[in-house]
Amino acid sequence: MLNNTLFARVTMLYPEKLGTNSFFFFSEKIRISQKWAVFCTAVFLVSVPVFFQAPMVRQLPWLSLAMTGFWLWLSLKLLKDRDTHIWGDLLLGFTWSWLTGSIYWGWLRQEPLLHLPVEAICVPFALWCLAHKREMIGNCFYLGSLLGTAVTDGYFYITGLIPYWRRLMIVEPDMALEVFQDALTQVRTSWGIIWIFVLVGILLLFGLVPLQSRKLYFWAFGAAVLSTILVDSIFLLAACLA
Repeated sequence: MLNNTLFARVTMLYPEKLGTNSFFFFSEKIRISQKWAVFCTAVFLVSVPVFFQAPMVRQLPWLSLAMTGFWLWLSLKLLKDRDTHIWGDLLLGFTWSWLTGSIYWGWLRQEPLLHLPVEAICVPFALWCLAHKREMIGNCFYLGSLLGTAVTDGYFYITGLIPYWRRLMIVEPDMALEVFQDALTQVRTSWGIIWIFVLVGILLLFGLVPLQSRKLYFWAFGAAVLSTILVDSIFLLAACLA
């Protein structure tokens, strides 16, 4: 009773301030929910397709490449609707990652030196969009994914794992376990372990700092970078358990 009376008096005395505060309160709640929705979707778009596209592209590279058209069509369709514009934007960035991944893993996977250049073929377009403030969420997602790829490739170069990469791409499936075991021997050295911590630190820096912003495109970028840690950890765990 007392609380209801007090609330009624506050409403009568300060109706405009109460309405403004309520508006900002709910606006902030929506903004927070939207940020986490973008974050979780970006993590999904980096993590899950890795395990879906990877086996497909080796057996059916043309199908994987053709699916790029579907993702592009869907992203453009979502972009036209105000209610789904954010998701169309994010999916557009995913489309660039899918396209470049299809090209490399479909036909060029035996040459590690070409991995990053092929994955980066959409960078000029992404930078042009950012310079003109267009599709910021998706292009930041694509660039974040590319940064994660660059860090992972860097680890392969620094620790001397490139020869194992080449062997893994040409051996029969029943011989892959032996290659994994040889590569793990290299990873378990003090040099390999030190660089794991160094590069994870770099990924955490570039992944967590953008999350301090309220901008959705920074959250898409940060999520894509942090997802690299998740994906690499799953692959490392799988190799250790194999």
